[in-house]
Amino acid sequence: MPKERCLILGGCGFIGSHLADSLLSSGHEVRLFDQQNVDTRNVEDILPRIELHRGDFTNTADIVAAVRNVSCIFHLVGTTLPSRSNENPLYDLESNVGGTLNLLDAAVDAGVRKVIFSSSGGTIYGVSEHLPTPESAPTQPLCAYGVSKLAIEKYLALYHHLHGLDYGCLRIANPYGERQNPLAAQGAVAVFLGRAQRGEPIHIWGDGEVTRDYIYVEDVIRAFDRVMHAGTTERVFNVGSGRGVSLNQLLQVIQQVTGVPLDVRYQPGRKLDVPVSVLDIDRMHQVFDWTPQVDLTSGIAKTWRWIQAHHTDQADRR
Repeated sequence: MPKERCLILGGCGFIGSHLADSLLSSGHEVRLFDQQNVDTRNVEDILPRIELHRGDFTNTADIVAAVRNVSCIFHLVGTTLPSRSNENPLYDLESNVGGTLNLLDAAVDAGVRKVIFSSSGGTIYGVSEHLPTPESAPTQPLCAYGVSKLAIEKYLALYHHLHGLDYGCLRIANPYGERQNPLAAQGAVAVFLGRAQRGEPIHIWGDGEVTRDYIYVEDVIRAFDRVMHAGTTERVFNVGSGRGVSLNQLLQVIQQVTGVPLDVRYQPGRKLDVPVSVLDIDRMHQVFDWTPQVDLTSGIAKTWRWIQAHHTDQADRR
């Protein structure tokens, strides 16, 4: 494959840093874009080998500078969380969708070859009648975060139609793995492991039967690599394990891996939580011969070892 100069928006974060490692190992040039005060510990080992641009995703001048002379963009930036996006849908729209439109305009002007977007398999479909849920299923998101993700997918299709800008959308389920922040507000695996390590209670919304599709970060990165080089008319892909795991089952695996007694406390459920979200990953398999390689127990064990090695204190980490 030809070597390219790639831009990763949100490149210092959990998935972005793993993606940067992978692109470098394949011989590509890598530029990262992240916020001014970003914690760079996830990428400290590769800082001498990459460009790091700091700025504001919603600032047009910052984005124009970031996309200059790159051929492939990985859009991993998100300014809101699913659990909070309904509190201010207008901000979610303006920052995520508006910021992305500025990005797409800059990409067209700069002659970018392709934009690959990190969408959401967990929020776009809403309560689906089809389980596992294929890409062709109706999209009925229950939070503004999911609405924005879906809108960005549609704008990518529009810019492809109007300007010939190639694109791919990865509807990622619930990714987990090393470098995921155990002190964050989302990411059940890392958050639960972090609380287990610190001896803190684990809070569960509802009765613990909410079911999700968990996918290890290395498998997600393999999916990005496939879509980067895709020459297919399909542009939207579910990326998950294809297997549903309830929160109670997840806690059992965490207990098994860590050997730590868990203090689990159940709270009333939330309206934004879809009861079951499991992705049909057949399209990824058929188009790219991609299937997940890391099972849940092995992935959680890897993540647990990393948390023990890197989170021995209370310092926050992005």
